[in-house]
Amino acid sequence: MLMVRCIVGDLRRGLLRWMSQQRRPLSAYPQGPNMLFSKSPQASDCQHVRLYGGHGRLPLLTQRGFSSQGQNPSLKAAKVKLRTRLLVTLLFGGSLLGCCWYVYLEKEQKLRRHRIEQLKKVALGQGTFSLLDHTGRRRTKQDFLGSWVLLYFGFTHCPDICPDELEKMSAVVATLDQDPALPQVQPLFITVDPERDDVPALAHYVKDFHPRLIGLTGTAEEVKHAGRDYRVYATPGPKDEDGDYIVDHTILIYLISPDGLFLDYYNRMKDQEHITESIRNHIKTYKL
Repeated sequence: MLMVRCIVGDLRRGLLRWMSQQRRPLSAYPQGPNMLFSKSPQASDCQHVRLYGGHGRLPLLTQRGFSSQGQNPSLKAAKVKLRTRLLVTLLFGGSLLGCCWYVYLEKEQKLRRHRIEQLKKVALGQGTFSLLDHTGRRRTKQDFLGSWVLLYFGFTHCPDICPDELEKMSAVVATLDQDPALPQVQPLFITVDPERDDVPALAHYVKDFHPRLIGLTGTAEEVKHAGRDYRVYATPGPKDEDGDYIVDHTILIYLISPDGLFLDYYNRMKDQEHITESIRNHIKTYKL
């Protein structure tokens, strides 16, 4: 009898495990909710389940199975709510970032417009000049209206600073030339040493830099007038035994807009990348 009870108990446990895997709902059984756990009066070592109101014995779904069946809809609803909240958060955050970026751009453009208005009041570079280029042709400021201009004042006998600045300016122009959406920038070089920098000297000097670089010279008075318009300081130093001398002068690269207005300047501390990006921004926000 004990062996029969153990066999029945083993069958019961096997059926319970199988039914737990199937997770069949309670309505699948004919007896419905009349299933109760009970011990047989003779079952001292093994347990079994009696189905009241039915015929024969069937395993009972565990409480865990019933609980998992009842929680599925609520879990799905929670997932839907979580997705909705995430979507709303992303949309709200994206809109907020977009508004902040728009306000930042508007602020930057307002600052640039204010800077241009201030520069117009400075009266820097608003005059004119009349000089000879390195081919001997007479050039005036009106010849360059409608074009973006990078202007540098220097001299051909400069040992290192002027060549470095002209190399940097040439590299900036070459980089901007690679962007077809941008207009060409015209590089200009005006000497502050007209005594030695005549037309042939300039022609020999400018060919070592950007192919569009134009060298300008003239009489001492013409050169002085052009430099005064941009407030350029230039003073020749003492001559050595060979008659050579160094000219102490302002070291700046000027950015001139198509309407001939001075917009910005770059000293020796500004590298090629900074100058290129600055000019690109000026061109994009420029309004004639």
